[in-house]
Amino acid sequence: MSYLSIKDLSTEIDGKGILNKLNLNIEKGETHVLLGPNASGKSTLLYTLMGFPDYKVKEGSITFDDKDITELEIEDRSKLGIAGVYQNPPAINVKLSKLLEKISDKKVELQGIEGLLDREVNVGFSGGERKLSEVVQVISLDPNFIILDELDAGLDVVNLEKLSNLIKEELSGKTILLITHRGRALKFFEPDYAHVMMDGQIICSSKNWKKIWQTIEEDGYEKCKNCELYTNR
Repeated sequence: MSYLSIKDLSTEIDGKGILNKLNLNIEKGETHVLLGPNASGKSTLLYTLMGFPDYKVKEGSITFDDKDITELEIEDRSKLGIAGVYQNPPAINVKLSKLLEKISDKKVELQGIEGLLDREVNVGFSGGERKLSEVVQVISLDPNFIILDELDAGLDVVNLEKLSNLIKEELSGKTILLITHRGRALKFFEPDYAHVMMDGQIICSSKNWKKIWQTIEEDGYEKCKNCELYTNR
């Protein structure tokens, strides 16, 4: 069985179906990218994997490191080493320095973090500052499996490269799922597999992420529905 195995996963939120019999397998130490247009279900997959209670599993299963986590609470999944960097994390009325002290003894050195340590988490943070804060928190936790939701949103190329390199250096050998519709982070991660998601399903997968992204850039995501170059993993 794969390190992360998602089988026939269907979910809903507020009675509306989002994921539709989704299947995905990720081996330990691999980096996968999940591409897809807005509203395709990518972030719903993140929240479902993390165990957010509003995202109801109606069918299927999620297995991580040989454990069925389909019904596990967020805290229990975190204890197993699953962590996420969110696109729009909430504000927290506690200083970032205090939060980091609570979650880990690990010190993360990064230019720009000093100015955030004495500020309340995500209160008045810019998009780039939120991403920096989220990444530092995740690195401090030293998780086994990391989900990065739209890491390239709100970041210029220079800061995107810095954060990407920090993640690769500090979490080397970890299992990563990178979620994006822009694709700007691809060149910094060079994933082992690429998947395209539309309408709550993964419609194609390939090791040739460059070819998939070229197709999307030239012809859009709709082209992936009819592309015969790729087969589901």
